[in-house]
Amino acid sequence: MDLGVHLPLMEFEGEGLSLGGLQATVDAARSARFVAVSANDHFRFSTPWLDGPTALAAVLERSGGLTLATTISLVALRGPVPLAKTLVALDVLSDSRLIAGVGPGSSRRDYDAVGIPFEDRWSRFEESVTILRALLGRTPAPERTRFYPLPDGDLLPAPVRDSGIPVWIGSWGSAAGLRRVARLADGWLASAYNTTPSQFAAGIERLAGELDQQGRPADAFPNALVTMWTYVTENPAERDRVLHNVLAPLLNRDPGELRERVCVGPAGHCAELLSRYAESGCRRVDIWPVGESARQVELFATQVAPRIDGVYE
Repeated sequence: MDLGVHLPLMEFEGEGLSLGGLQATVDAARSARFVAVSANDHFRFSTPWLDGPTALAAVLERSGGLTLATTISLVALRGPVPLAKTLVALDVLSDSRLIAGVGPGSSRRDYDAVGIPFEDRWSRFEESVTILRALLGRTPAPERTRFYPLPDGDLLPAPVRDSGIPVWIGSWGSAAGLRRVARLADGWLASAYNTTPSQFAAGIERLAGELDQQGRPADAFPNALVTMWTYVTENPAERDRVLHNVLAPLLNRDPGELRERVCVGPAGHCAELLSRYAESGCRRVDIWPVGESARQVELFATQVAPRIDGVYE
């Protein structure tokens, strides 16, 4: 199992947002032998949020050989043509290190911000992904569209790879979601705080069956576990403060449930949780530090990663 890190796009407890913070996180990830940096997407949130693709562009020069990933981009809201232009620019400027992770999004506020009905998200997502895949060189363009126009010619420049930019789809693991992943995606992005190792393993098994129905090999199909909220501390009071005062209100989740699902707390807890994910078939985990991003990457690399079965082997 490989490791990645979400860029610090969210402001935690008035910590602020800065280019220096992004760069320090990438530097720490490279030193820790992580393989990827990723950026998630929201237009409106309960805390200030930097634009994800812009943040990835800002760290291109510092990212070295790290994979760049959107985890996820809101293709139905950004529009497949504008998003394709952004993604291809990142692909060209990074010399083909981009994974285009997309999803419909689960926040009504994002839809309200651009005037698109939240109830249309699934039909719009299906069409926008189909168009995006064509624009990124993965599949032929659809013959007809309902929501989004098709350009009357190629968007240039083209992706660096002849095979185009891989498109991964985010799904919490429902049967319908995994059918969509098998049908439309080149990889699966699961959400850490919305699953468990046993549920993830069941999702892998279900996805394998769906891929078989599509005539696609399951053993070559990649996956990653994203939004793994992380704060390594041996102090129980500090753990509880992060869970109860920061994460739970931010996500509108029960702190007791979150405690079992995220890497907040002692290094041993974090290593045990991620070892179970490695055993279940997870191929990459992107941690998301809850503040103090570069320092948390360093703590994770020294105190947690060496204890995870299957990492650094």
